[in-house]
Amino acid sequence: MRYGFIGCGHMGGAVARAVCRGAGSGQVLLTSGTGDTADALAAELGCRSAGRDILEPARGCDYVVLAVKPQKMAEVLAALAPVLRDRQQQGAPCTLVSMAAGLSIARLRAMAGCGEGMGIIRIMPNTPVAVGEGLTVFCAEAPGDRVDAFLRDLAPAGALDEIPETLMDAAGCVAGCGPAWAYQFIEALADGGVAAGLPRQKAQAYAAQMLRGAAAMVLQSGQHPGALKDAVCSPGGSTIEGVRLLEERGFRGAVTDAVLAAYEKTKGLGKA
Repeated sequence: MRYGFIGCGHMGGAVARAVCRGAGSGQVLLTSGTGDTADALAAELGCRSAGRDILEPARGCDYVVLAVKPQKMAEVLAALAPVLRDRQQQGAPCTLVSMAAGLSIARLRAMAGCGEGMGIIRIMPNTPVAVGEGLTVFCAEAPGDRVDAFLRDLAPAGALDEIPETLMDAAGCVAGCGPAWAYQFIEALADGGVAAGLPRQKAQAYAAQMLRGAAAMVLQSGQHPGALKDAVCSPGGSTIEGVRLLEERGFRGAVTDAVLAAYEKTKGLGKA
């Protein structure tokens, strides 16, 4: 198998879906803590499950994708370490791919007890990778051909962007945590539409499509979001009245504080 996933939760499952599209389902092996999650996702995607056996990916896969929580990483890597060391000694090391927030490459390498011969790629994806509209930021200490091949197979996930590891935590808080806040915004917009008389289904669809279109305008036009906002606000109109109320309620400050709160939490996870 080319890819072995350890963990099939929301994020691990989203990345597994993208990799199945890029590399092919026959190249993907899934495992999970309970086994049931891996079995169910494997049946859906047409790939193979090893149930709860987390050592199987480490024994034979080119890439071992660690889709486990930061708090569980030391335990998982301690279990994998003997297999990883054996592969290094045999001259056939795998590449570890971690999506754990806050854990640096150096920390992961120390937990695994492996030297520089084992490549490590850190990724911070978001859940929209499951539908090909995600953003994955990454950094790597791995052979270039291994990184390039991984990026080709992950391309169906959406946008990919390499950044220095020092910026990974901040990027993860915007790109990785951001969808949760976007969903809150969509839900709130839909609630407002329902309060104004729209059917729930239409209000939700309008809010989601509006956010999708507004994001496309930012990405494709290259204009500052403030300028695009101003273009929607007619003097004395309805939109500027809503903008005034959001500013009065501290909308922008609350969103900024949410990012900073997530960032502080992420840094704490790296020290645990």
